[in-house]
Amino acid sequence: MSTHYAQLRALQREAATLASVSHLLNWDQETYMPHAAGAGRAEQQSLMAGLVHDRKTSPQLGDLIAACEQDGSLDARSKASVKEMRRDFDRETKLPKSLVEELSKAQSQSQECWKVARAKNDFAMFAPWLEKVMDLTRRKAECYGVPTFAGGVKGELYDALLDEYEPGMSAREIESIFTPLRARLAGLVAAVAQSKNKPDRGVLGLKFSQEQHAAFCHKVLEAMQFDLGAGRLDVTTHPFCSGLAPGDTRLTFRWKTDSFLEPLYGVMHEAGHGLYEQGLPKGDHFGEPLGEAVSLGIHESQSRMWENFVGRSGAFWTWALPHAKKAYAPALDSWTIDTMFRVANIVQPSFIRVEADEATYNLHVMLRFAIERALISKELAVKDLPSVWNSTFKDFLGLDVPDDRRGCLQDVHWSFGLVGYFPTYTLGNLYAAQMWEKINSQITDLDDQMARGQFGALKHWLNQNVHAHGRQFSASELCKKITGKPLSADPLLRHLESKLKPIYGL
Repeated sequence: MSTHYAQLRALQREAATLASVSHLLNWDQETYMPHAAGAGRAEQQSLMAGLVHDRKTSPQLGDLIAACEQDGSLDARSKASVKEMRRDFDRETKLPKSLVEELSKAQSQSQECWKVARAKNDFAMFAPWLEKVMDLTRRKAECYGVPTFAGGVKGELYDALLDEYEPGMSAREIESIFTPLRARLAGLVAAVAQSKNKPDRGVLGLKFSQEQHAAFCHKVLEAMQFDLGAGRLDVTTHPFCSGLAPGDTRLTFRWKTDSFLEPLYGVMHEAGHGLYEQGLPKGDHFGEPLGEAVSLGIHESQSRMWENFVGRSGAFWTWALPHAKKAYAPALDSWTIDTMFRVANIVQPSFIRVEADEATYNLHVMLRFAIERALISKELAVKDLPSVWNSTFKDFLGLDVPDDRRGCLQDVHWSFGLVGYFPTYTLGNLYAAQMWEKINSQITDLDDQMARGQFGALKHWLNQNVHAHGRQFSASELCKKITGKPLSADPLLRHLESKLKPIYGL
């Protein structure tokens, strides 16, 4: 290893270590921090953001990147890592430190206001903070600049934010994927709605304790081989996963006394993220692109795969139902594997995205993509958000939104300024479906293994084919490397139709 590359890696690790402290502060704010500490936490986060920005934009770091770009001795992985370091450095240096600090402080304050406003169903309370965060986020996008894509095609301001989560993707490209997908999903959902062959919903009305949920969910985590010696599971308002540092990956979930499946699938979703974080080569490459996720779309493919392709399968319930019966005894004593499989795959439009079924979920994502794109372009004013949300929701999902708590206040993302994040959920579903077909062609007895509670072969396949690469390849390159094809919506639709049509007699 050259001296310059060794020095560069050391600086990157220092910056990542400092950033992990900020991530820990955020985890605490979402889990155990008292509400009265919000103002102080905002000051802490603002200071940390400035310090991290200093590290990520230091002239020494830029000089070392330039030196490594000229180093002919680097291997292919190291060259790919330096290329991504250049991308990160060039983006970060476009942002003034004052904006980074101001945005971080506003995000922390906005987050605390969102928690209260959501609980009180009071959009007017949250609106001024959302306005401020959106203004600052728009300024960040302006600093990045509107990107130009292949063929000299000019993008839009939203693309500068999307690039943070799904590098190289444009809003126009996402729209070209979402528009036909929405039409096909709407047709499937409509056909399901007309079916008279509906699953028994009785289990969904049963009430359970947090202790029962925790016992069952920990059993599932153990089977998935999430390492709780290098992670933990806690309760929060909006579920998330934080890969803080090597050996420290934290999951959270939201439990409800009147819900059986939501806590399970929330945990499996976040554990999918967690397995990616634990599978990344952070021990050797913490702070470097080689130790980081390639994109949020790929990250979401891991969470959605475990939640839906594994967790809603008949094979999973063959193994899981006996353990569920034990954890929730005696409520599930009369339930069969077939009944549970059908209940796990109920399709019915609903208000809350994180509780949505597998078929309607993407419609929730498409709505948010359309709205946040309009917020950034100023075609939509924050004050008009509730009415536009409600009318668009009616158009997409056919329901009248009863209140803002179950409408535009339900997600935490915009309080954080995470604009450009939402489309990656559906991209994740598409990546997952395409990978799933490849996985089953290579692990031909996967269903039999899952029915026995053996998920190690699947985890190993993901470790080797997805996690180990870090950011060596772009998301599109990784997709083609794994599946041999560019991203397509067809595998997801094949997956949904092959499962739902027999359930609903279509």
